[in-house]
Amino acid sequence: MSQTVEQGTLYVISAPSGAGKTSLVAAMLRADQKLGVSVSHTTRPKREGEQDGVNYHFVTRDSFESMIGRGDFLEHADVFGNYYGTSHTWVRETLAKGRDVILEIDWQGAVQVRRLMPECVSIFIVPPSSEVLRERLTGRGTDAPDVVERRLTEAAEECRHALEFDYLVVNDQFELALADLLAIVRSQRLRMSVQQVRHGELLAGLSR
Repeated sequence: MSQTVEQGTLYVISAPSGAGKTSLVAAMLRADQKLGVSVSHTTRPKREGEQDGVNYHFVTRDSFESMIGRGDFLEHADVFGNYYGTSHTWVRETLAKGRDVILEIDWQGAVQVRRLMPECVSIFIVPPSSEVLRERLTGRGTDAPDVVERRLTEAAEECRHALEFDYLVVNDQFELALADLLAIVRSQRLRMSVQQVRHGELLAGLSR
């Protein structure tokens, strides 16, 4: 008799620039081997050191637009003249294998994903204050003052959409924010719909 495979969960994680999302997601992947991250398709040129299929799936603009026409993307956007998108098929197939998938996208992409996969779990990460956010963006030392101001304006716009998400994580202390994110993942794995698949025989035996 074939065994029912436990369905994975799609986690949609968004945050304004400077909130620490990328570092937190990287730490989540190191802490939990069952978590994987979606590799986006893009039409932008490959940069030095990047690998196809690891950093991005690099495709031509014509190929990307053909994929749009076929409805292949869970979400996609044109960012500064380059397309970025998440393969609907890959996400569905990976979840069907019982693996959890993290999707790092902005709030607009999250809207698209929730429309097609309302069962996803959405998380919004914020800094503890606008002052701290400014300090983090300035402390990078990579952006000119006008770029920092633009990022702060964009951050304010993104944070206006925080209430559309299922969970809010405040990244004040990194380790605490990481623990909060992993707690969300753990709680999702303890839902009855998941546990029924994982422990169906146990429940059947105990209820005889």
